[in-house]
Amino acid sequence: METLTTLISEAELQKRVRELAEQISRDYAGQTVHLLAVLRGAVPFLTDLSHQLALDVTFDFLSVTRQKDTNHVRLLKDLDSPVEGRHILIVEDIINEGETLNYLVKTLSLRAPQDIKIVTIFDRPNKHKGKIQADYVGFNLDDDQFVVGYGLDYQQRYRNLPYLAHLKIE
Repeated sequence: METLTTLISEAELQKRVRELAEQISRDYAGQTVHLLAVLRGAVPFLTDLSHQLALDVTFDFLSVTRQKDTNHVRLLKDLDSPVEGRHILIVEDIINEGETLNYLVKTLSLRAPQDIKIVTIFDRPNKHKGKIQADYVGFNLDDDQFVVGYGLDYQQRYRNLPYLAHLKIE
């Protein structure tokens, strides 16, 4: 049996997305930003964030996988367009250990973008390994509760929930 308990409501999420968009819009005023979403979980956040940005933006998507036993990160889907000379904003759903983002930042840096920044709607800074840190953070999650919704899944389910919930499996 699975039970869901709401942790962050849809209204709270949307309010924080608007605040992040305002900050990003100020920081990049007058510039075009290339939003890179990490599939699949970041899509709802990318959509909501992009609607609120007062900027010219372009989108691209990539997909990666990380093997838990070896921490080896592998690119499953690469970008469709070059990033050279562009302002890159990696859009993430959640940062746990940060190994995947570390890999992405190193890989994208080799492609000579103007800069790379990270925005995540959820962060678990107490779990980070290494020096990865988001430039823009929606909510810090301080515990190890298993969460779903707003892009986060359990066996590809619950991504479509418009709120963040704790999933308890009995």
